[in-house]
Amino acid sequence: MAKWIALVAIIALVIAVSFTGPDSGGADGDNHLTLWTFVEQHAEYYNEMAERWNQMYPDRPIVLQVETVPDLSNKLQLSLYTGVAAPDIADIEVNSFPNFLRGEPQLIPLNDIVEPVKEHFVESRFDIYSKDGTYYGAPFHVGATVMYYNKEILDQAQVNPDDIKTWDDFVEAGKQVKQDTGKPMITVDTSDFMLFQPLVIQQGSDFLDENGEVTLDGPVNLQTLQFMHDLIYKHEIAVPTPGGQHHAEEYYGFMNQGGAAAIQMPLWYMGRFTDFMPDLKGKMIVRPMPIMKEGDAKSVGMGGTGTVVTNQAKNPELAKDFLSFAKLSKEANIEIWKQLGFDPPRSEVWNEPAFQQENKYTEYFGNDLYDTLISIKDDIRSPHFGSLSPRIYTAVNSQLQFNVLRRNSQAPEEALNKAAEEMRSLNR
Repeated sequence: MAKWIALVAIIALVIAVSFTGPDSGGADGDNHLTLWTFVEQHAEYYNEMAERWNQMYPDRPIVLQVETVPDLSNKLQLSLYTGVAAPDIADIEVNSFPNFLRGEPQLIPLNDIVEPVKEHFVESRFDIYSKDGTYYGAPFHVGATVMYYNKEILDQAQVNPDDIKTWDDFVEAGKQVKQDTGKPMITVDTSDFMLFQPLVIQQGSDFLDENGEVTLDGPVNLQTLQFMHDLIYKHEIAVPTPGGQHHAEEYYGFMNQGGAAAIQMPLWYMGRFTDFMPDLKGKMIVRPMPIMKEGDAKSVGMGGTGTVVTNQAKNPELAKDFLSFAKLSKEANIEIWKQLGFDPPRSEVWNEPAFQQENKYTEYFGNDLYDTLISIKDDIRSPHFGSLSPRIYTAVNSQLQFNVLRRNSQAPEEALNKAAEEMRSLNR
């Protein structure tokens, strides 16, 4: 045990040295804020908002030092555990967030900046970053899941995307696309859950229930995994995603060359199109997810980033005020849409004129993008999160879907039962 603690201390010291180089020498000042993120786009956004803060509050300027940190979650956990070298503010990916809520969170409560504005937001986006009524994270987006269609491919098969209302419609359209173009209708993730979990939640189930109990092997989940398997092996209108998931370089190249007619991902994925699939500009459109049956949700909020103030912040009040300005204000939420293409969690701005102005995303996907967003606005469900969430996601991504969907070596029921029992055993 003593050796392990010593090892942790050494690693923490390395982290401290790595993130407090000469450029951060002034970070001890009261108006200096350090911020860790894991997305370069987020870093650019925060720097822009810092400039706006200084223009708006010249008598209370800040000096913001943003670091894009690989493997941020593990490094931040280590820094918080050892009490050394944590930043003032940090982005935490939603699937890792439960790890930071175990025991006594080493984060500053944000209730005083969240509660005054909460009614203007999609409130469930705060709940996923909370514990026992205390809010610890500010969301970046709703993450509404949608269907992206390559209209050029659909046109070749004379398929009207607005006629696709249900997943049965989707399958029939896919057969037409396959027959007329030879291309798959959709790609199915085998190392990411961004197709599987939204389909499950859309129908009222999830991997965990509201109490954190495992429901991974529930009947809806089994039917959904079987449906995904059928898309590939029965209907033959889908292929496993090149590279395993939709963030893989192999997939970007495949899709950019018109490899498939559709992809289901959240709205925040628009930036991946504009950055990595430029040849599809003007060809892609965005529509609501198909539904399995009447009463299913039109969309599911997936992914996310909770931005926190750590308990090592040198000036926590200033850090919270900047966080409120950069993530919770009306101006910030409009900029989140304009700069990042995220569906902002402060949903009241969705009706603002500034929100409807053209930007690089409407240029890429068309001006009806806004109409699609409004059509699903009031019917977006959220996942349940619990202490087992990170391990369930690892099991689904690393084994379950790979064995069932890519290798076709395990039946959906067998795979779900095995994974669910493994998760339940962790709670015994």
